[in-house]
Amino acid sequence: MAVNLATSDPKGLLAAFKKAIDQGHVVTWSYDKDGDFTHTPEQWKNQAWFRPSISDGYLIMNFVANNKVRTTKTVYGVYHGRFIESMLTHCDQLFTSGSATAMPTNRDYIRSAA
Repeated sequence: MAVNLATSDPKGLLAAFKKAIDQGHVVTWSYDKDGDFTHTPEQWKNQAWFRPSISDGYLIMNFVANNKVRTTKTVYGVYHGRFIESMLTHCDQLFTSGSATAMPTNRDYIRSAA
């Protein structure tokens, strides 16, 4: 369960998204001192996080579940879909494509039981 954003400048894309948050252009995402992102509407806040990593030609956002709640398909869908939507809205010039994996990758953390 990862978001993969193809870009020639993964570090620049990550920095631009953080800057958009800091400047108040992106109001539905926040990041913490560790650099993990959460969706901020009250219904979704801290249900999960995305942890960024840089790969050759990609900014990868790995899903990190809240260890106190079960990861549902709804939380997965909302987080992945709305993150890609936000990147398209605010950083579309900085990446060529974005996708979400359907199943967890080896760097994702999912909680299946409450």
